Amino acid sequence: MARYSLFACMAICFSACHFAHDYDKVFKDPNLYCHTVHELNTVVMGNNFGPIVASRNYLYAAIAGYEVIAAGYPSRFRSFAGQLHGLQSIPQPVSGQTIDFELASLLAYCKLGEAVTFPEGSMRIYVDSLKRLAKDHGMPSDVLEASVAYGDTVGAAIMAWSKKDRYLQTRGAPEYMVNDSPGRWVPTPPAYTSAMEPHWNQIRFIAMDSVREFMPHPPYTFNVTDKNAPYYKEVKLIENKGDSLTEEETWIADFWDDNPFKLNVSGHLMFGTKKFSPAGHWMGIVGIAAKKTGADFQTTTAAYAKTAVALFDAFIQCWNIKYIYNTLRPETAIDKYFDPNWRPHLQTPPFPEYTCGHCTISAAAAEALTSVFGDNLAYTDSTELEFGIKSRSFTSFRAAADETANSRFYGGIHYKYSTVVSHQMGKEIGELVAERVKIKK
Repeated sequence: MARYSLFACMAICFSACHFAHDYDKVFKDPNLYCHTVHELNTVVMGNNFGPIVASRNYLYAAIAGYEVIAAGYPSRFRSFAGQLHGLQSIPQPVSGQTIDFELASLLAYCKLGEAVTFPEGSMRIYVDSLKRLAKDHGMPSDVLEASVAYGDTVGAAIMAWSKKDRYLQTRGAPEYMVNDSPGRWVPTPPAYTSAMEPHWNQIRFIAMDSVREFMPHPPYTFNVTDKNAPYYKEVKLIENKGDSLTEEETWIADFWDDNPFKLNVSGHLMFGTKKFSPAGHWMGIVGIAAKKTGADFQTTTAAYAKTAVALFDAFIQCWNIKYIYNTLRPETAIDKYFDPNWRPHLQTPPFPEYTCGHCTISAAAAEALTSVFGDNLAYTDSTELEFGIKSRSFTSFRAAADETANSRFYGGIHYKYSTVVSHQMGKEIGELVAERVKIKK
């Protein structure tokens, strides 16, 4: 966060000396919105939010930012009110006031971003830098005040809506009880962390109607003795792949790892390394796509919001399936029944195997993005450069989602059939979001 706050402050100091009274141009730059999303991404990463909760962080912030734009440009954009479950209406601007809707959008985004994360004031420095940017570029005080007020008003409405999604109720839900019977999930090394978010299926869907809308077939029946059994074949397939990864396959696995907190163990030394979560990675892709297509500020906010909706609902459905079947991870099956020294390339995350989260949400995000920017948009994903992983190029969002599914198999944390099933489920969820959630008039 400090790096991007510093960037904003440097931009203020430099540009204020040369461009007075051009605030309208400054705040219509979509790159400023992308920087703001990255600021939240950094806060989410820095405070160890798991990938599932992170999708909620991005959702409400993105919708708050978009709803300001929808109100400011009603001839071009539709409000999500009436389209998303529980979102009934958004306060409209006060007649006669001059509002810079782009600044108000940024401030609403930050307000929700801070509200659904912690610690308190996590985005305050960045918000203050945005207000100084407005002043230094000549925004009249009455316009600044009206913009701040409207951003706060919309932010408060989205915050009130967010509090009815049953998130708080899941914080006090009973702890997951491990059932160490054949085929059932148990905690995995190195941390042996308890199951993450076992009650996430209680969270309110916002575009989908029910967990029953997209139900995949049950996982293969656990069987590690019959060499002709589908499950046995899957275990051997992933074991053999893990022992023979190519350089390209290793790069793909690492590129889409997106483990927000990897625990590194060396003897008695233990330390964590952080990266953006799967949802955070796709938020980065939205920004790359907006820049590649030359999208304006308004369309950029819409793309972030629609993608966040797809990610959010996809996570809920995937987690619903995970805790219906509670299937054990490949690492557990191989270590117990075949090779006690086998380890997957990627660190196994702390929740059941079937279905695959990254496969599901990536396919959903790809459909949402395709509905905004079109298919066959070639781009280079540089999201992971700041973590020392070189960029990869794709011919489309769907091609990226396809590779994501392969990455979990290469990484040794999901069976091949599970990635295929999960990808299809995510695609169908994304298609539903693309159809139901309208952004353009």
